[in-house]
Amino acid sequence: MRKKMNTALNTYRRDDPTLVAREEMQSYCLAHPRGPSAVRRPQLSSRGDLWIALLGPSVEKGIVGIGPSVEAALRAFDTQYLDFLGSATDVTKTRDSAYSRP
Repeated sequence: MRKKMNTALNTYRRDDPTLVAREEMQSYCLAHPRGPSAVRRPQLSSRGDLWIALLGPSVEKGIVGIGPSVEAALRAFDTQYLDFLGSATDVTKTRDSAYSRP
């Protein structure tokens, strides 16, 4: 009985795009363990032929990566996340440098 159940799950798994996407995300995160995608685990969804990795309440208010594959969307997300952190750090440095002037 156990063998039949595993066979059914394996067949189901190959046909389910959600599970395939999760596996691809897991693989990407294992390859980039310290990357923003691995640390923050954005929500993954698809719209037509595009994959969307989103962290936040919406595309307008969050950090988003969009690409033709799960990997491309996660790479784009990582880039956007690091750009966001870089711009926040630059603002902090500018603000802090203004305070340190005598």
